Amino acid sequence: MKLLVLNGPNLNMLGIREPAIYGRETYQTLCDRVRAHCAEKGLEVELYQSNHEGDLIDKIQAAYGNADGIVINPGGYTHTSVALADALKAVSLPAVEVHLSDVNSREPFRQISYVRAACLKTVTGKGIDGYLEAVDFLANYRGENQ
Repeated sequence: MKLLVLNGPNLNMLGIREPAIYGRETYQTLCDRVRAHCAEKGLEVELYQSNHEGDLIDKIQAAYGNADGIVINPGGYTHTSVALADALKAVSLPAVEVHLSDVNSREPFRQISYVRAACLKTVTGKGIDGYLEAVDFLANYRGENQ
């Protein structure tokens, strides 16, 4: 099983950007933990981060026929991008939306997610562990964790 883990704008700034909200762990730590978790489960993983909406859409489209599931933290595009939601719907891969912080307890605009409608599950407020939960969910959904 191969997963694509996508991260949107500003996630490359983890550990620097508002650590009281997003934590002190870096983006590299996030990548290392996801890779290690996938390796333990015998899963292939590709991680990608971009601050550009079109790049994220291109990666989603490229996953068609090449990946078995998508974990996505769209960052600020969560609340604005119908195009990301449409791309996820177009490839019809099982997807999980992840947010490091608990978006449901933050500003009202952060509680709106266009991407959520294209995902099987949303994980919020669990930091990097939320990514691991998303990986486990997709592995179980695809029958890889028997």
